Amino acid sequence: MRLSEYVESDATSLASLVNAGKVTPLELTRLAREAHNEVNPRINAVIEFYEDAETAVGADGGPFHGVPFLRKDAGGTEAGRLQESGSRLYETNRAEADSYFFRRAREAGLRTVGRTTLTELGSSGMSESVLNGITGNPWDLARSAGGSSSGSAAAVAAGITPIAHGNDGGGSIRIPASWCGLVGLNPSRGRISGGPTTQDASFGFSREFVLCRTVRDMAAALDAFSGSYPGDPFIIVQPSRPYVEELSQPTGTLRVGVARTKWGAIGLESEVLQAVDRTASLLEEMGHAITEIDPPYAPADRARISLGRLSLNADSLENDARSMGKTINADSLEPINLKLYEYGRSSQAVSIGRHLENIRRFRVDVGTAIDAFDVLLTPTMPIVAPPHGGIYSTTNPTLSAVEFMEANAALYQYVGVFSITGHPSVSLPLAYNANGLPIGLQIVGRFGDEATLVRISRDLEETCPWRHRRPTVRAG
Repeated sequence: MRLSEYVESDATSLASLVNAGKVTPLELTRLAREAHNEVNPRINAVIEFYEDAETAVGADGGPFHGVPFLRKDAGGTEAGRLQESGSRLYETNRAEADSYFFRRAREAGLRTVGRTTLTELGSSGMSESVLNGITGNPWDLARSAGGSSSGSAAAVAAGITPIAHGNDGGGSIRIPASWCGLVGLNPSRGRISGGPTTQDASFGFSREFVLCRTVRDMAAALDAFSGSYPGDPFIIVQPSRPYVEELSQPTGTLRVGVARTKWGAIGLESEVLQAVDRTASLLEEMGHAITEIDPPYAPADRARISLGRLSLNADSLENDARSMGKTINADSLEPINLKLYEYGRSSQAVSIGRHLENIRRFRVDVGTAIDAFDVLLTPTMPIVAPPHGGIYSTTNPTLSAVEFMEANAALYQYVGVFSITGHPSVSLPLAYNANGLPIGLQIVGRFGDEATLVRISRDLEETCPWRHRRPTVRAG
């Protein structure tokens, strides 16, 4: 197989070639390394391509048999591997055990060949950190790849691997998917286990999954990674059939709520709104019932929950620093994250009881507001990928903790809400602006109903195919 053929293939097709004996897992790993060596010096997406990658283990015959995979350097763990969370505080830290997510990755045939960049502690949707530098967007290296799953998104967009690990606690899969032209699903709360050490992380805000280029890879990944384990806080409703089978099922007629107005302080760019309107028209042509919706929450309520998490985050940082024998200061944390930590330790911090009540009320209010709809159509982001070095970076020393969290709530207005409520939501690369930059559109499903998201995503992929679009920087 030539590198150009490898880069053009999604994970499902590569696994089919392996199962047919037309290519070996070792050949695919070597092609991944070749792609990495060609483009990573320009995009800075992969921190470490494992020296022993060619001995990576994955089950034979799985849905992703032999497919190279990358791990975001936070969340899911590989025993003995570095896990630094994009931060000097965690530098040289190694995971003690495999997460259930990476056990399932191996069972599915994936072969993890390296780890990718992220923003420090995953606390920003940009793509720069003091520890690992700037990760460039393959569509325009001067612009953000999004975050916090920055490197995974950039690596998949540039063709290093066809699929990569990510996690999402406020948009961290969907933001980079939108700005890098990828498929990025945040599953329902409870669909993917965070065990054995982080079940229901951050009260269910954070979920593990992948970034990929096709809907069929998304469906296959849902089948591969879904499932509960002892210690998980609750068991979600299980699908009636494998998600890959949904690809051949009719969608039916859906009630679609469409978001055309801003849900936060930042207004929609005109080309983003145009993309929403075009997609809504397509859905109407498919026979779905379209209704414009108002914002389902007040921005102040969203910001209040974000601030409420800071006390818990500060406790976690202190415990980790103590166990590693390190000190939390300006030499170990970036300016914004240090301010967020200090705010969490201050008397302004919200009590745990009040925080849980704020979350409960928010989930009820949003759930009630959107209950009449089978799916929602929203922008993923109100803007296309911005240049590096903006005010939203955790390396920016000018903002206070409160100002940074308010800015986050404003920019990530369509994604953070569904991290809180637990609804499944996927960003699809359905449009591009006049300069060729991707515009992601988000489809939100009912809680536990990833099956409908698979079907409607398939329909949109068939109507608005995106695989022929290529970023500026790409291997092969």
